[in-house]
Amino acid sequence: MNDVIAGAVCMGSLLIALFFLRFWRDSRDRFFLYFALSFFIEGLHRLYSALHDAGGEDSPLHYLIRLLAYGLILWAILEKNLPRERDRK
Repeated sequence: MNDVIAGAVCMGSLLIALFFLRFWRDSRDRFFLYFALSFFIEGLHRLYSALHDAGGEDSPLHYLIRLLAYGLILWAILEKNLPRERDRK
């Protein structure tokens, strides 16, 4: 049953990445690109974790991959809300 749930989470993450890529393609806003990359990384991580069950998800590598994915989301939010150079003038 865990493999089914892991596969569903992986599929959901990759599907969300495709939606954000579509929004990025339409608007060319980097916010959507960063979100797409984050969900793509998360989906690949879930796929790798499901296929290579080598003792659980408590190794530092798993945390670093998730930190990268969540860091991209935080960076996208910060970049969207920071004032731009042309707005300061």
